[in-house]
Amino acid sequence: MKPRTIKTALAATAFFGLAVTGMALAEPVDDKLIIEGEEIKTIAEPSAHLDGALPELVSGWHYRDTETRAMQMDDFDNPGMIFVDRGLDIWNAADGTEDKSCASCHEGPESMAGLRAVTPRVDAKTGDVMNIEGYINDCRTTRMGAEAWNLKGDPMTDVLALISLQSRGELMNVAIDGPAAPVYEMGKEIYYTRYGQLELSCANCHEDNNGNHIRSDHLSQGHTNGFPVYRLKQAALLTAQHRFVGCVRDTRAETFGLGSDELNALELYVASRGNGLAVEGVSVRH
Repeated sequence: MKPRTIKTALAATAFFGLAVTGMALAEPVDDKLIIEGEEIKTIAEPSAHLDGALPELVSGWHYRDTETRAMQMDDFDNPGMIFVDRGLDIWNAADGTEDKSCASCHEGPESMAGLRAVTPRVDAKTGDVMNIEGYINDCRTTRMGAEAWNLKGDPMTDVLALISLQSRGELMNVAIDGPAAPVYEMGKEIYYTRYGQLELSCANCHEDNNGNHIRSDHLSQGHTNGFPVYRLKQAALLTAQHRFVGCVRDTRAETFGLGSDELNALELYVASRGNGLAVEGVSVRH
């Protein structure tokens, strides 16, 4: 074996070996996600562009325990819905030098239905990679005359939760062709690149070892159709890029910045891996 291979093997052993004995596999739970009487599609055929990387797509909801799954199935029990309520208040509040609110241009939040299912995407007018957070800040700075929000701040995650909920049940359909193609390839390269002292890639956990446990965490396939996610461990609502930063940090590497070209590309690529799964709106995870 080459020295790098030995080092990688040792790093992976250190990371995974503390978590499980014999890498015991725990299959995702056979269950149905039904919210407000609507069944949400959580199992799907993989898109051709995955080239056999996954035999089928399985939402992270199936990898959670009974209590966590039940919490997401009831909007009254789902702690993420608090952020949706706060987001609605912000949606209707005027701000900036133009004294406009989101509702001034878009009326009700239901006008955002479908947006979560197709983002991130390359904006046809600007050529920029845009996720929902990017669109929110663009509206604030160019239309409302307001300051851009901190990507980690409460106002941003609150309105993100509100907008995402409008697409709940719609199937993810993130474009990877045309102007999105080079962004997709950049994100794919990042996904399969090993980072940090542990020399681990996204694929090491979510492709090679989904179903296994790292400490108390049941590794999922790492799809983003459930974001934003209320994470019980942190008692906070997280965006997909928040979670990416946490994962890279766990490899003991310096992370990319929120909203960076790298994380925008990674978000587009990972979202496309889940094409065919339904948007879960505000999901609940450990």
